[in-house]
Order: sequence, then structure tokens, then C-alpha cells
Amino acid sequence: MKYLKDFGYMSIIETITDVDNTFLSRRELTCNFAGLGGKLKKMEAVDMVTKEFKLDGKIVIPMGLKTHVGKPMITGTFYVYDDEGLAKKQVNPTIFARLEKMKTKLVEAEAAKEAPAEDVVKEAPAEDVVKEAPAEDVVKEAEVKADESTEEPKEEEKSE
Repeated sequence: MKYLKDFGYMSIIETITDVDNTFLSRRELTCNFAGLGGKLKKMEAVDMVTKEFKLDGKIVIPMGLKTHVGKPMITGTFYVYDDEGLAKKQVNPTIFARLEKMKTKLVEAEAAKEAPAEDVVKEAPAEDVVKEAPAEDVVKEAEVKADESTEEPKEEEKSE
């Protein structure tokens, strides 16, 4: 995300609450992201929280991001689990399905960025062949259209 370079991680995130819920074996974080209203995606927020609180190797689940009306601020709630199995027991399965969808889209986007560079090199010679072929096709299409236009009035006269 280009905005992270401009602001830096430390200045954007403001911790509202940081609760260690021992009953459910998770850590619950609520944070404000200043200056990113409408620009922050869930996976980017997870990356920012992971780096800010040094949560490498733990499961961070974004439970909700709320944009404040009239302010460029987002409030996010995150659950941090040590074990993925425990997280899947406690958190709604649709949230995990959405996270998996986002992760696959990110992987496809990265693959798409790498693939077009190779495709452009392969397609360049094919474009020269395509440029020569349409001249013949245009002549054939013109002949077909001329034949169709002469046949249509005859059919109309018969139907009247």
C-alpha cells in the first residue's frame, strides 16, 4: 500500500484497547488507523497490526473495520490467536472463508503481475501477423454484407 510509506507504521496506529482474554485464549486489540479512511483493506490492516505489535507466527483475524463519518479514521477490532484450530472453533466460519478468498486474490494478483511481462514478449510477433490478416477478412466481410443486402429486399417483398 503506497500510504504506508508516506506515514510510517508507528504514526498511523493508535491502540484503544489491548485485552488479554484468558477465558477464550486470545488477545483482543482495538486500534484506530489515522488518515486512512476509505483506503485501508483488511489484509493491509492485519499486516500493519502484525508488524506494530510484533505478532509474527500468530493468527491475526480482522473482526471488523469501521470508518468514521466525516473523519479520515478507521477503527479496527482484531483477535490474535496462538493456535489456528482454536481460532476456527471460536470464530464464525464465514470470516475464515472471506480471509481465504482475499489471500487467493492476492496470490493471483501477484501471479498476474509477473505473467503480463512474459505475455507481452510472446504476443509481440503475433500482432504483426494479425495486422496482415484483417485486410483479407475485410474484403470477405464486405462481399458477405453485399450479398446479404441484396437478398434482404427480396425476402421483404415476399412477406408483404
